[in-house]
Amino acid sequence: MKTVWITGGSRGIGAAAVREFARCGWRVAFTYRQSESHVAALVQQLAAQGAQVLALQGDMSCHAAVQHCFEQIHAAFGGVNALVANAGIAQQKMFCDLTDDDWHTMFANNLDSAFYAIQAVLPGMVAHKSGCIVTVSSVWGVTGASCESHYAASKAALIGLTKSLAQELGLSGIRANCVVPGVIDTDMNAVHDAATLDALAAETALGRLGQPEEIARLIRSLCTEDTSFVTGQAIAATGGFMI
Repeated sequence: MKTVWITGGSRGIGAAAVREFARCGWRVAFTYRQSESHVAALVQQLAAQGAQVLALQGDMSCHAAVQHCFEQIHAAFGGVNALVANAGIAQQKMFCDLTDDDWHTMFANNLDSAFYAIQAVLPGMVAHKSGCIVTVSSVWGVTGASCESHYAASKAALIGLTKSLAQELGLSGIRANCVVPGVIDTDMNAVHDAATLDALAAETALGRLGQPEEIARLIRSLCTEDTSFVTGQAIAATGGFMI
């Protein structure tokens, strides 16, 4: 049985990925910073279905916390076969109003968290000449976004990191890919009013918002033999928002 570690697994795309991997028979470890009530309900639901799930609270923007979580995962499940670097935050703010703290907090949560988690799992993956890394970016990391420049910049950096890792780790049998979601119906996008969400749906070729489960299925497929010759890709799952 394989083990996946999903960061930011309490809600949205992360929680959907936890459910998807568990449904497909993986041992699932996921980390979260808050949302204890969401986590308790999720773990209880999956445990009742016979899934092996480990939930760990920790701030993935803190190197020591990431390492501590990884050590607990290793103790419980052994090596990690796949990492889904999904932890992240968003913020809407005009560029001229951004503070140093806004900028550094965004990059710490969206980029540093992936950096720390990848560094934690890589020694084991390299030793076994096998492993999959999936980062979760955003369509705004490709197109840019007004009033979300720091968010877009951090998500663009994830794409560059992933492509570089694919080149560096390919001969070690490790694949790295990036999923680029469009506008997905999650709590993160609940900050928008109905008119804004309707406008975003209208800009999407499929005429609707995406569902977390649709992104989760793509993430899981990138960790299976179905995509064994796919690496270094930024795969858009935008419903045609970006073509």
